[in-house]
Amino acid sequence: MIKWLKIASMACFALLIASPAMAQDGTAGMTGNLGAAVGAGLVIIGAGLGIGKIGASAVESIARQPEMAAKIQTAMIISAALIEGATFFALVVCMLFAKN
Repeated sequence: MIKWLKIASMACFALLIASPAMAQDGTAGMTGNLGAAVGAGLVIIGAGLGIGKIGASAVESIARQPEMAAKIQTAMIISAALIEGATFFALVVCMLFAKN
């Protein structure tokens, strides 16, 4: 799993570095939006992993202590909402800095 993440991160880094080099003066083709698309994809992947980890931990905690289910569920929902808020902010930043 770690090896796959290293390969994926190196590929994303290479794409982000190559984007300005392939840009042309006067026209904004696909390369102008490539950085925003890769950034948005990384944001979504990170948010999915974070919310998945929260959900898995919450289900495990509720299985261990069923009497605390309400408090655990409330904390899980608040944490997931904070992650989604940061995700939406990062997506907006990616789209604002995309070249048109």
